[in-house]
Amino acid sequence: MKLLPHILLMCLALALAWAQGKHQNQPGHQNQPGHQNQPGHQNQPGHQNDHQHHAAVLDRCKGLEMDAVAENEERIPYFFKGDHLFKGFHGKAELSNKSFAELDDHHHLGHVDAAFRMHFEDDPAHHNHMFFFLDNKVFRYFQHKLVVGFPKDISEVFPGIPDHLDAAVECPKSECGTDSVIFFKGKDIFHYNLKTKAVEKKAFASMPNCTSAFRFTEHYYCFHGHQFSKFDPKTGEVHGRYPKEARDYFMRCSKFREGGDHLERERCSRVHLDAITSDDAGDIYAFRGHHFIRKDDNDTLTSNTIENTFRELHSEVDAAFSYQDHLHMIKDNQLFVYKASEPPTHLAGYPKPLKQELGIDGPIDAAFVCQDHHILHVIKGRDMYDVDLRATPRVPTNKRPISLLKKVDAAMCGPDGVKVIRGSHFYHFESVMQFVAARALPEQHRVSLELFGCDH
Repeated sequence: MKLLPHILLMCLALALAWAQGKHQNQPGHQNQPGHQNQPGHQNQPGHQNDHQHHAAVLDRCKGLEMDAVAENEERIPYFFKGDHLFKGFHGKAELSNKSFAELDDHHHLGHVDAAFRMHFEDDPAHHNHMFFFLDNKVFRYFQHKLVVGFPKDISEVFPGIPDHLDAAVECPKSECGTDSVIFFKGKDIFHYNLKTKAVEKKAFASMPNCTSAFRFTEHYYCFHGHQFSKFDPKTGEVHGRYPKEARDYFMRCSKFREGGDHLERERCSRVHLDAITSDDAGDIYAFRGHHFIRKDDNDTLTSNTIENTFRELHSEVDAAFSYQDHLHMIKDNQLFVYKASEPPTHLAGYPKPLKQELGIDGPIDAAFVCQDHHILHVIKGRDMYDVDLRATPRVPTNKRPISLLKKVDAAMCGPDGVKVIRGSHFYHFESVMQFVAARALPEQHRVSLELFGCDH
């Protein structure tokens, strides 16, 4: 009988140990701030096989601190958090091993420490490859396929660069003087020369420690928590009003808070536009998520929520075009029409089915009418259609493929030609015919800088 208390105590200890282990595998536990960047914390020998992917639904609009950010070969930004991945500026999270299975096969993925897409045009064998860093290993991918021989030790691929990194970002010679990669670990900054493999250690005194870093539209961003700062890649200097809220500029989270400078956010956002059009008076309306920005013929900019001004639409416009002093908005399979006044006036009887009004089913990527014409040009996927707006009934004709761009976000037509918007850039064509017939893309222009006067 004397052994009974000891047996009971042993059972209690085992139960507590089991409960503690179960708690550590609960969603979100392994990625608590202060734990995820500890060297080897999640992958200690003997423990990595116990890792279970959690099924929690991650919400990028809850102020997540991303572990790594990098563009893929098609320049779509990938945001990594724990064992999950967000593709693009909106949408739900998915498990990282869905796109990069080997990260899990070799490592039982807990989180990605750092990531970048290599910019090294002088070496086509490495250019546009993606690199992921996990503890002391580096994985190299091309078109989502692991390159033979990887993963390898970081010291083998990037000699002189430490393990357990915080962030990494590529820096081409046009911006850094040499084709380089900038690695971050705590306050230490390492500039790695891709050609000579020389390492220059620096300190970016004016910049906070980066939890991830990102090169986007030739600018450099250090993410710290759910904020970010734009920095000079050579000196680390931060100019302008920083830090800023990542959910304002890099994610479609327009309703996560009521405060903030909506005009500043919308004109300088890195998130692509949903739709854009110019009315008969020359005023430009650009739509993104729950907000729109208006630029009048005096270049005065204003911003408001779509719900306040176009109440019937609520948010998320797919395409927009102007015709006979009316703004036409396409959302899903419906067409909304507003009189182009200040404020715009909703026409009674709308919305109407898109199929009934234009003879085409949604979703539509872009639509525009050029001045003094009655032909609506509709872009749907990789094809363009023409719809004669004077005809009854209206039907799509002249279907032809678009070979230059895999995806169009928005387009508009004005006196100087057609602007086709993809991501944070637009391409200018003198005519619709030139856009369809062109064999190569013209020079890129930045949407925020060229259209809305934002230079940061």
